[in-house]
Amino acid sequence: MKMKAGKIFLLLLCLNVITIGVIANPPTCDANLGEACSDSSEWQGEFFPGIPKIKYEGPSSKNPLAYKWYNKEEEILGKKMKDWMRFSVAFWHTFRGSGSDPFGAPTKYWPWEDGTNSVAMAKRRMKANFEFINKLGVDWWCFHDRDIAPDGKTLEESNANLDEVVALAKELQGTKIRPLWGTAQLFMHPRYMHGGATSSELGVYVYSAAQVKKAMEVTHYLGGENYVFWGGREGYQTLLNTDMGRELDHMARFFESAAAYKKKIGFNGTLLIEPKPQEPTKHQYDWDASTAANFLRKYGLEGEFKLNIECNHATLSGHSCHHELETARLNGMLGNIDANTGDPQIGWDTDQFLTDIGEATLVMLSVVRNGGLAPGGFNFDAKLRRESTDVEDLFIAHISGMDTLARGLRNVAKLIEDGSLAELVRKRYQSFDSELGAQIEAGKADFDMLEKKAFELGEPKVASAKQELAEMIFQSAL
Repeated sequence: MKMKAGKIFLLLLCLNVITIGVIANPPTCDANLGEACSDSSEWQGEFFPGIPKIKYEGPSSKNPLAYKWYNKEEEILGKKMKDWMRFSVAFWHTFRGSGSDPFGAPTKYWPWEDGTNSVAMAKRRMKANFEFINKLGVDWWCFHDRDIAPDGKTLEESNANLDEVVALAKELQGTKIRPLWGTAQLFMHPRYMHGGATSSELGVYVYSAAQVKKAMEVTHYLGGENYVFWGGREGYQTLLNTDMGRELDHMARFFESAAAYKKKIGFNGTLLIEPKPQEPTKHQYDWDASTAANFLRKYGLEGEFKLNIECNHATLSGHSCHHELETARLNGMLGNIDANTGDPQIGWDTDQFLTDIGEATLVMLSVVRNGGLAPGGFNFDAKLRRESTDVEDLFIAHISGMDTLARGLRNVAKLIEDGSLAELVRKRYQSFDSELGAQIEAGKADFDMLEKKAFELGEPKVASAKQELAEMIFQSAL
């Protein structure tokens, strides 16, 4: 009797689990489309019905689906806003972001998803991507290879999957839209638990090279203007079991091979390294802009690569985004910006859309000093918050991020037109605008000369740095 009761209880428990699973399954069709999407490979009608093409309406607009500050054809500081910005949609966050975190299941079930990771689903997703891009009014998108096409059981199958989806992307791009950059996902699959280019396993290094080779080929085929290396697992958890020198040498050899293959296939895009200090590794080898620049110079690669600076990565490394951008710029290596931000109260990579006007103004100050970012641009490596689950939230988030950076550009124009901040900086260093200063900056003043001058000039006078005034001037532009 007890055994029979136990079986009945187990049966009821199983039915309950099945019921929960059915309820939790994501919807496969837009409610307004009825039976139109019953075929898993097809989708009839729009993916974003009811959402028009986003237009500029000006600062007074209350329409959440309109630009208030980004007027792409407007000329500021000698360039159209669209040419300063070169905005890009990140495929992985926008179309593969599920809202899941280490403590919770996915919260986003987009209407077009069927719950599979099939090639047919990947192709449907790609169609949604280009409808989104067209309605948003941008010309660029970014991708990881395994985000746009599923991993296969073999490398050959993975490549075939990628080719099929990329062929559709090529068709959907038309003549105007292009990838700002592509990259290979060398961090999610278990084979990459020790890294890709820095793995202790030769077979993984070889597989990584083959995957990057293919990703570079499809980026080139799609007309991409850059190719990114983000080494999320190129680092270590402890030095006790790590030959750091050998791993760094291997990474350099890997980058040398990438640079050589780029030339072999006639890809004229810029190769970019994206610094990050840690997460998921304890220590990532390209910790920050200075570390990455030093690595490139050590191995003679400074002429082959530039840097893709991500603002949230900057703060994780203990710097401001402005600091990292200026460091890259001054080293002649600022190639692209992953536009996002983190929460100062949270110690990890939250990938939020940048909405801070002050930070955006500092970012644009570096971009203007750099003369722009082309062939790079701004990629929104940013995702909706877990609690934001409406399809229109995808548009609202991008509009907000684009408007924030556009407002930053307008503020930089104000600062330049006013001239007070530049004059404050000029005055601070004006003592070097002298014959002796010119000799020092030209490397023609040795210690013997400087000692004589010290005796001659006596105790130096030290002027105020006027930090508070500089901050006042900056804030007045916001």
